[in-house]
Amino acid sequence: MTEINATEQIERYLRSYKVETLFTDEIIPYLNLFEFQKGEQICSQGEPVEYLYILVKGKVKIFTTSEEGKTLILSFKTPIEVIGDIEYVQEIDTINTVEAVSSVVMIGVRQTVVRRFLKDHSPFLQFLLKIIARKFYIKSQFMRHNILYPVETRLASYLVSVAYDENEALVNGKVSTSNLTDIANLIGTSYRHLNRVIKDFCIKGMVERNNGAIVIKDLEGLKSLAKEDLYE
Repeated sequence: MTEINATEQIERYLRSYKVETLFTDEIIPYLNLFEFQKGEQICSQGEPVEYLYILVKGKVKIFTTSEEGKTLILSFKTPIEVIGDIEYVQEIDTINTVEAVSSVVMIGVRQTVVRRFLKDHSPFLQFLLKIIARKFYIKSQFMRHNILYPVETRLASYLVSVAYDENEALVNGKVSTSNLTDIANLIGTSYRHLNRVIKDFCIKGMVERNNGAIVIKDLEGLKSLAKEDLYE
């Protein structure tokens, strides 16, 4: 993680997403840019929350870990998104782990500063309400998709989500086969059935298994099969 003091760049990001009214003049000096490299954790499940982040560039994945050490990917997020909003409202520790899928840029501000300057700032509170409401809507849609769509569609959507950043640029053309149990849990199927679908994808030339990884060969074919971004 790299912290950058860059007020002008922050203001450009805010203007580009048309959210410059979120912050009052008093809080602007407290805003910082944070850059995360692919694979870096932005926040970890169970840890105290220090910052409220606004994702302005890149893609992150959100996952939870059980007491037995099993992980479950919950979703992928692209700009504009808030990390730490539910924790801010509920005043609780970090609910899920957030990790960079690509190079990521966040606007960050300490939650203590947010409470000091924005607790009664209507534009900011309305923005938080919309973001949190959208997260509950997406969760509802996620559950519906895992019931209504076939495993082939769900797996294709997952692979597309992993492969692309928010600008549809390829960031990761392969997925480790050590994560197959996690993938099966995410898309709501058994490990055995997931392997059957992967084998079928290999036969169709969309992916291949190579050196402990699923290598994406036909992104357009996967995108066509995925139909929509089920996990974003």
